[in-house]
Amino acid sequence: MRTKHVLAFVLLAGALGFAQAQKTPLRPPALPNPQLYPTNANAADEIREATADAGKGHKRILLVFGGNWFMDCHVLDNAFHLPNIAPLLNSNFVVVHVDIGKYDKNLDVAKQYHVDLEKGVPSIAVLNSDGSFVYSTAEFERARVLSEEDVLQFLNKWKPQPATAKK
Repeated sequence: MRTKHVLAFVLLAGALGFAQAQKTPLRPPALPNPQLYPTNANAADEIREATADAGKGHKRILLVFGGNWFMDCHVLDNAFHLPNIAPLLNSNFVVVHVDIGKYDKNLDVAKQYHVDLEKGVPSIAVLNSDGSFVYSTAEFERARVLSEEDVLQFLNKWKPQPATAKK
């Protein structure tokens, strides 16, 4: 009987340890990119370029609204480069960083894509490869408390669906 209890405890501890490892909060980069959100970029031009690229590769577009001054924007971008996330992101999405300045730039672009900047940044709009709107969220505004699994779930949910063969 004692062996069953020990085995149950070991299995439970292992499962909890695995679950905890999966929920480790995202971290900031060692050196934040001071130009992650290019201050002189023309958002409309960058979105047009992303649409052309996305169309060629059957990808969706992620418009990531934020600012160089906000650490959670750097935390999310750092997550995009992690070994468990980068392959999924790069094979399914084209990312455009849209600078919002100090909440005084590209507000019209945010509004166009139903991004409520009052909820915080980084905020994301998901677009189809033709540039049409799919979804927007501010769920990453506290990226520091999210995990790799949270980012993976989001990307898997919004990645493009495989093309179906026509009969």
